[in-house]
Amino acid sequence: MTYQATKVYRTQILSFQQDPGYVPLEQAVDFISDALLVLSNGKVEQVGPFEALKPQVDAMGVTIDATFQDSLMLPGFVDTHIHFPQIEMMGAYGEHLLSWLEKYVFPTEQKFADPEYAAQMAELFLDTLIAKGTTTALVFGSVHACATDALFAGAYQRNMRLITGKVMMDRHAPQALLDTPETSYQSSKSLIERWHGKGRLGYSVTPRFAPTSTPKQLQQARRLLQEYPDVLLQTHLSENLHELEWVKSLFPDCSDYLGVYEAFDLATDRSVFAHGIYLSDSEINRIGQHRSAISFCPTSNLFLGSGLLKWSKLRCPNHPISLGLGTDVGAGTCFNLLTTLNEAYKVTMLGRLERPEQQPLTAFEAFYLATLGGAKTLKIDHCVGRIAPGYEADLVALNWTPSPLQKMRQSKIQQPFGSLEALQEKLFALMMMGDDRNVQCTWVAGVPYACGGNEP
Repeated sequence: MTYQATKVYRTQILSFQQDPGYVPLEQAVDFISDALLVLSNGKVEQVGPFEALKPQVDAMGVTIDATFQDSLMLPGFVDTHIHFPQIEMMGAYGEHLLSWLEKYVFPTEQKFADPEYAAQMAELFLDTLIAKGTTTALVFGSVHACATDALFAGAYQRNMRLITGKVMMDRHAPQALLDTPETSYQSSKSLIERWHGKGRLGYSVTPRFAPTSTPKQLQQARRLLQEYPDVLLQTHLSENLHELEWVKSLFPDCSDYLGVYEAFDLATDRSVFAHGIYLSDSEINRIGQHRSAISFCPTSNLFLGSGLLKWSKLRCPNHPISLGLGTDVGAGTCFNLLTTLNEAYKVTMLGRLERPEQQPLTAFEAFYLATLGGAKTLKIDHCVGRIAPGYEADLVALNWTPSPLQKMRQSKIQQPFGSLEALQEKLFALMMMGDDRNVQCTWVAGVPYACGGNEP
């Protein structure tokens, strides 16, 4: 790692210690309205109130950067479900999941057989993540090992904490996108050996979803998990009603969709299942027992008309499920997790039509999901997801008031700014009215990228 000089920022800091949906806010939320943040060699060295830390900083002889004094500093956003080879066809009109895959996704993903094209798209993909404040992501690659290799190489160059994997898919797709059980195993194994644990990179075994893998290929996915017990498993689960019927016809001996993954030992404490909209009570209980995680993808669920996540059931204290937030580009229409939080709130509000008792997503829960919650989902909350000494300096600074309208709205919050009540109201307005303009700067392992939400 290249040596980085100590940097000190004066700012407002929000971080979380625990899930605010389960413990009192005073135990969950760390907020300092006037803070000093000391970064050194890509990590947080110190953080605390301005008046308390200033004498120490003065003694260090380091200049305090006050550029972000009126900004909100958070841990960098964590995206727990996004597709690298679908960036080109974001916003493709008018299809449900299965027909959308056939009409748009599969033709687009075939282009990633070209290593040069894949490398070019990897640059755009990674730069866009950073520009939107996302510093960590769990990413679906394509079926082509060369494309996943290009994505790893680009993330390594940026020193990003990225987890990805080559898609495993040996049926029900165009021939140009199919591998075999053995080639998927060998290609995945080679990528694991080359990239997993290099820099800040990690690997995730990635069967697309049960319908596009034969039982023999799912056995090979299990083999990889057994041979490399510290990698993740990512796949899709219960996104669409037609998908559920298809799974039932392909795996008639399994009791339900989750049962397919259980049959191949793919439901573990290192499994991240995207969507989970139509999970039965039994499946929810079993996911909790496996300590598997769900990636909540509200934008794509609304865009494809897939359905609404059963928020209150997944948040039941009797079987707490680890939840992260996913943009799910390209069914998701934006890389920005602020926009995704906006959609998440609406999903939980619409869910009250069927479950009036459901408590909608709060602002504190939302920003927890986008930071520490996502890190816990990916089993990396020991090093990212918080702003605390020893944590990696993946950060995002948000401008509260980048537009006259947002400035007016924030000015109408009357409670004292230091109170948690006022902070929650300010955060809620931020996530409902915020957009790319709010992303002022992103730090990846202590290196700042002046973004302003702009496209790279």
